[in-house]
Amino acid sequence: MDRPTGGVDFIEGCARKRAHDCRDAETGHTARGDNALMSDVLELEDVSVVREGRALVEEVSWSVKEGERWVILGPNGAGKTTLLNVASSYLYPSKGTATILGETLGKPGTDVFELRPRIGVAGIAMADKLPKRQTVLQTVLTAAYGMTAGWQEEYDEIDEQRARAFLDRLGMSDYLDRKFGTLSEGERKRTLIARALMTDPELLLLDEPAAGLDLGGREDLVRRLGRLARDPIAPSMLMVTHHVEEIAPGFTHVLMIRQGRVLAAGPLELELTSRNLSLCFGLPLVVEQVGERWTAQGLPLS
Repeated sequence: MDRPTGGVDFIEGCARKRAHDCRDAETGHTARGDNALMSDVLELEDVSVVREGRALVEEVSWSVKEGERWVILGPNGAGKTTLLNVASSYLYPSKGTATILGETLGKPGTDVFELRPRIGVAGIAMADKLPKRQTVLQTVLTAAYGMTAGWQEEYDEIDEQRARAFLDRLGMSDYLDRKFGTLSEGERKRTLIARALMTDPELLLLDEPAAGLDLGGREDLVRRLGRLARDPIAPSMLMVTHHVEEIAPGFTHVLMIRQGRVLAAGPLELELTSRNLSLCFGLPLVVEQVGERWTAQGLPLS
């Protein structure tokens, strides 16, 4: 596996390369005409995923550009995680086309085993695959080889520097020798995000990163995600959540989905409205922006 050759400064080098590639790409426009100089990170065209005759998502068309940070909102069973699984290349569409980082799933010549290391994934499905007796540092290090558990691999000094740097950024420096299975829910979530960043992904997928956290844990994670989202060298990001309160500052776009169909997609300031959120969750809701954060509450019963 090719790795950066510097210390923590490898992040800046990778960013300069991504920026250069972006400027050299052919000009592309979204349906809304924004981000004309940004290349496609994800392009779904009329994507449906059908299981046992039931459409989990249906005729979804959606484009994510380089540098965008999307939040995917919707009620339970709406199809949010299904969309994320397609974006990770682990789930193929039943109909339509899904192109991830320039590679179309199912197309001759597309090698998903080369594609997947370019995508960072953090969620409960990954947590369940990781050995509980492994230390926090080992849990992050194994991502450098695309593994979930250590075997006989040898890590370069740069690997450990990078792992420590990501863990430090997520507030986990004091937990390097702790066993993964002994961590609290919040500590586990932060470790998973650090692990997802180890391969310098071009696309970062976060599946309900704040689920199960108490108020303090949620707010700590949100502020750390906000710092990551505002970082111009960070990868494009897609985050699934049920709650607008979990949208960190720095996120730029929202996709709302209900019963497998997209209700709204676009810049947060335009699409995250009381009307759209009410339609999405099937309940009269009022959404407000307070500073850089969002809140939502139901209207009182008459």
